[in-house]
Amino acid sequence: MHKRTPKNILPLKKLKSAAWWLPRSIAGYWHKNWWHKVICAVVTVALISLGFMYGVAQWYIWSERDQPLELGVSFVADYAESLGLNPHQTFSAILDDLHVKNVRLVSYWNDIEPQPGAYNFSELDWEFQQAETHGAKVSLSIGLRQPRWPECHEPTWAQSEPTGVWEPQLLQFMTTVVDRYKNNPALSSYQLENEYFLQAFGSCTNYSRQRLITEADLVRRLDPKHTLIISRSQNALGWPISKPAGDEYAISIYRRVWTPVLGRYIEYPFPAWYYAFLAGMEKIWSGKDTIIHELQAEPWAPNQKTLPQISLAEQNKSFNANTLKTTVAFGKATGMKTIYLWGAEYWYYRMTVLHDPSVWNTARTIIKTN
Repeated sequence: MHKRTPKNILPLKKLKSAAWWLPRSIAGYWHKNWWHKVICAVVTVALISLGFMYGVAQWYIWSERDQPLELGVSFVADYAESLGLNPHQTFSAILDDLHVKNVRLVSYWNDIEPQPGAYNFSELDWEFQQAETHGAKVSLSIGLRQPRWPECHEPTWAQSEPTGVWEPQLLQFMTTVVDRYKNNPALSSYQLENEYFLQAFGSCTNYSRQRLITEADLVRRLDPKHTLIISRSQNALGWPISKPAGDEYAISIYRRVWTPVLGRYIEYPFPAWYYAFLAGMEKIWSGKDTIIHELQAEPWAPNQKTLPQISLAEQNKSFNANTLKTTVAFGKATGMKTIYLWGAEYWYYRMTVLHDPSVWNTARTIIKTN
């Protein structure tokens, strides 16, 4: 009796034909002009490279499948203030209402040492105390370049100093910060300098690798017990293979941003498995883990404006509650198990100032279920 082939299954002959079509096409081009050979070679290398990258990505995702997910947020008091918020109310809500258990905090040089040798740790002390009270772990950003514009946060008194003067002063400041918090039970790690070599963003002028090496050596000497994280200096490109080596590496992932070059929003084309490939290659190369220290979870204001200067409708063009869901799903699909969401202050601003709690409520659900 003749057996019918199910409609949703291709006959074996057609499958074989589809499987061999591309190689045969390349072979056909190879026997034409020399530039056809070049095209064939390029296509072949590209296919092999993509296959290798995808294979590494899938291996990494599989190897990390049993590790627990640690979902956290970054918090910057200065940014909360720029949105017209009370920083203490904002941070308290993040801990009390969202029940966040992993926070990335900053230690801005200009805020803590406004005058040489005169330190004001009141804000950061309070944040650490709140984290400890709520059982949250802190990843502390240290150094000159730290999250949020203008990236490099040197005090006014150090801006006019020559390098030979301000660098020792920066090291002394970092020493004071590390010595103050290294025995704090809430501390889990340090993040040394934020995206240090990224020259396309921020108002930084010094990119000395030797300074970064010196700072890493200093932190390890002062506190060898806690993890030292060094972030990649790009959203998707580059490779941290030179000194200094971190105990872990971090990457930022932005998906929808405004580009002044095109005058429009753009979506970065990289799929989640591409970031899994980056983390997987790092694991193979150095044996070190990679975390996501900035996963975009707030809008990108166009034309160099700030978020309070644009409407809610404009904000929704690059971020809303549904975007938060898909972004977290994207982050989880990379296989990386430590993820810090970027923009918790904005969620609170959107709820309390713009009277739209959709993002805040979505964040609460995501954090509760993960």
